[in-house]
Amino acid sequence: MLKTLPFILMLSSLIASCGRNEPETKPNIIFILTDDHRADALGAAGNKIIKTPNLGKLANDGIRFSNAFVTTSICCVSRAGIFSGQYMRRHGIEDFNTSFLDEAWSETYPALLRAAGYKTGFIGKFGVGVEKDMPVQTFDYWKGFGGQGRYETEDENGNFIHLTEKMGNQAVEFIRSFAGDDPFCLSVSFKAPHCQDGDPRQFIFDPEYKDLLASVEIPPEPTNEDSYYEIFPEEWRRDNEARERWKIRFSTPEKYQEMVKGYYRLIYGVDVVVGRIRAELESLGLSDNTVIIFTGDNGFYLGEHGLAGKWYGHEESIRVPMMIYDPRKPGKGKVLPQMVLNIDIAPTILEIAGIEIPHGMQGESLVKLASGVTADWRTEFFYEHYILKRQDICIIPGSEGVVGEEYKYIRYMKEPGKYIYEELYDRENDSSEINNLAANPAFSDLKESFVKKTDNYMQTLK
Repeated sequence: MLKTLPFILMLSSLIASCGRNEPETKPNIIFILTDDHRADALGAAGNKIIKTPNLGKLANDGIRFSNAFVTTSICCVSRAGIFSGQYMRRHGIEDFNTSFLDEAWSETYPALLRAAGYKTGFIGKFGVGVEKDMPVQTFDYWKGFGGQGRYETEDENGNFIHLTEKMGNQAVEFIRSFAGDDPFCLSVSFKAPHCQDGDPRQFIFDPEYKDLLASVEIPPEPTNEDSYYEIFPEEWRRDNEARERWKIRFSTPEKYQEMVKGYYRLIYGVDVVVGRIRAELESLGLSDNTVIIFTGDNGFYLGEHGLAGKWYGHEESIRVPMMIYDPRKPGKGKVLPQMVLNIDIAPTILEIAGIEIPHGMQGESLVKLASGVTADWRTEFFYEHYILKRQDICIIPGSEGVVGEEYKYIRYMKEPGKYIYEELYDRENDSSEINNLAANPAFSDLKESFVKKTDNYMQTLK
């Protein structure tokens, strides 16, 4: 009888365990962010010129969101929104010198994942606040930098290396170092394809890619003409930084070819790193349990409306690429048309990790949408970008408004509450945003409804 006891105990244990739900293995998460990456600068989005094979494969293996937007088109504000899942009017970071307070940072996705047992890493441009306040202690692996960074840098041996390749090396190092029992979350935050401010070359790509697109003639953007810039009122045009940057980059056909090819080559460098990351995951047996999320921090004018940079509410400025590859889920190659936002990233990462989403986050997790549940999803969003000044000169008019599925309303100011210009566009039938309907009497009721929506969002989103 005693000899049969161990067997009985073992059988009882086995039966009991069959009735329990064993904890699911938490996935690894890699979040990849590009800088100034417009939505159509991607082969998967229909661009026939740019070379992005690895990003194309990521889209084919996962889900691509064809209508992804940012709520503020500038890096510091957008990145703060990505970390926090909040609009600018809630997270309060309106400029390059404002950092997260400790309490606010504790509610961001990196801090919450670290507290839940994830190994965390950050590589590249942090982009929020001053360098001394960057939350290095949140990360098990830190290769971040403050400010804009420089493309031309050195490796550990003092040899030249392009920043994008260096970040790729660091990503591989992190994956090799933290492949283990604990799940990890790595945030790779590229400088590319942002220009190198103050350098006449602007888009400083890896010299290895100098022959890429060399024989290609890139068609100019249809609204890259003085006449489209002259549409804006004189007060809006006065000292406008977007026009000054246009003069540097796109004011001649030769400049246009040089700059757009440089911009595309920088994105190709990112594409190469994405391929390296996926190859490393595969080689270490991690690819089946690692979710990859890819997006840009804001869009970018390539001469449209006679402008360069971002900031304003036109499609080129506010739309970004966005993809999620979750190897555990079905739906390869799916393209979803719903409106998704940069502030959706943080709640999405938290839900993927099985972590409760804080009530203060204003974005929505994309997990439900990716699973096919589209009921009650947003059909519009509030856009805001406020005034940046150089001394006493307003060089970037502030803007706010509402982007709907069919129409978009944006109003501009040089002082809070004092509006100098309005735009109302039919997004379905005027994708180039040439015909401004704001002053058209036939659309006065529609415009007024958007004005009321804008005012309401300004109060309710705080």
